[in-house]
Amino acid sequence: MNQTLIFKTAVFEKQRWTVPKPSPNPRRKAPGQLPLSRPAGGQDPRAAFGGFGFPVEGVETVLPVTGSGQELEKTTLGWGRSPPPPPPAGLGAGGGSGWDTPHVWEWQSRFPELTVIFVSPPPPAPPRCGRRQTKVEDIVQEIFNACKTNHHASQFVLHREKHFHYLKRGLRQLTEAYECLDASRPWLCYWILHSLELLDEPIPQSVASDVCQFLSHCQSPQGGFGGGPGQHPHLAPTYAAVNALCIIGTEEAFGVIDRKKLLEYLHSLKQPDGSFLMHAGGEVDVRSAYCATSVASLTNILTPALFAGTAEWIARCQNWEGGIGGVPGMEAHGGYTFCGMAALVILKKEYLLNLRSLLRWVTSRQMCFEGGFQGRCNKLVDGCYSFWQAGLLPLLHRALHARGDTALSMERWMFDQLALQEYILLCCQCPAGGLLDKPGKSRDFYHTCYCLSGLAIAQHFGSGDLHHEVVLGGPENRLQATHPVYNIAPEKVARAVMHFLQQPVPSLEPAAATN
Repeated sequence: MNQTLIFKTAVFEKQRWTVPKPSPNPRRKAPGQLPLSRPAGGQDPRAAFGGFGFPVEGVETVLPVTGSGQELEKTTLGWGRSPPPPPPAGLGAGGGSGWDTPHVWEWQSRFPELTVIFVSPPPPAPPRCGRRQTKVEDIVQEIFNACKTNHHASQFVLHREKHFHYLKRGLRQLTEAYECLDASRPWLCYWILHSLELLDEPIPQSVASDVCQFLSHCQSPQGGFGGGPGQHPHLAPTYAAVNALCIIGTEEAFGVIDRKKLLEYLHSLKQPDGSFLMHAGGEVDVRSAYCATSVASLTNILTPALFAGTAEWIARCQNWEGGIGGVPGMEAHGGYTFCGMAALVILKKEYLLNLRSLLRWVTSRQMCFEGGFQGRCNKLVDGCYSFWQAGLLPLLHRALHARGDTALSMERWMFDQLALQEYILLCCQCPAGGLLDKPGKSRDFYHTCYCLSGLAIAQHFGSGDLHHEVVLGGPENRLQATHPVYNIAPEKVARAVMHFLQQPVPSLEPAAATN
């Protein structure tokens, strides 16, 4: 069977094109009459090759079209960095041959066994991310419009009671939908307890004691905490468990933490380059460095030997964008950036970063229309980044102030605090209680925790004599402040630090320290 060579104005490596309509004899079609449609997410062919006005030398080998929706897989036979030579006389545009460019004739001369036709693709479809962004903006616009036309109710209301009941139920009973988080049970304790403290809802003593007992069963004999009773220790649930116990802040809670075993566990995860494994035999990324520095500083087991080289390794994770990736060379990401910056604040080495570049990157992540934050460049708004991104701004403010930057405001953070509060209050609250990623998503305890944490960051500036509040809506919307490094209440941080400072740093056996 003869093969047909389709020449396009531009081709894409590993690109699939679809013939939406059957054509009994594509070789006899005039140019442009055999429509091709690119899949969603493709880019403008002109942009792909620097905007050159001439076609790129790429070809696609296909069989004759036999039916609707046939997918054509491209086989690249050649590439050119410059325009091909002009065609023979009579083969220019309008010659009636179906070859409307001066490039097609060359392919027949190179591959005489193939029949060459020219097909112009339609204008490129919008990128997938662009369509999704437009959809989100349309939904948010509807919410904003409804808010403007509703004159019978307060526009900005934090539904405290509904959130409280949602959180209270979660501490005692979870639906089967949470089975997938069986290895994240300390996280559920932390997310719920922290949300309750932000809402200024007291935790009953009986509930606090039950949480302490449960977390004690999650503590591993090797040190650290697992995702549930009997599970292997992991730095992420270790961070969550220590934070939850510090929120409770009782002698019983502090007594759960085996500091000596925890220190041994952290040493066992330390790598020669200064990074940390997330768990024995696990991955390395900036999260582990933050989790390790956070729990070590709260429990007074932070030593120079334990974190030798860690700050320098984190600094290498800052990339050309200005943000921080999971490991050196990776794309900047809001969660990793917060973890890296917070760890450096704990280690008192935030000066190792290019702070100006970081400031430019994080402030560019606040969405101009929605008011919330995205996690990465060209991504959608997400309520959880209300903390992971906005929480960076107090840390940056502090670092730049320590360097003597006189341009800093002493009343506001360097992002639109009211716009973020507006997005959270209007777009992230579930009517039945709990908070969510964006309109149309389901509520969960993770987004409830970090939406409320971001709302608290946006409401409170500074501390002590420099404390200023910017609360959108009535005074009943006011949340308790959160510590931007640890994301628990500042007074709970102070209580834990003071408690463990009264205890000496555990001494380790030489073998444990070496490991």
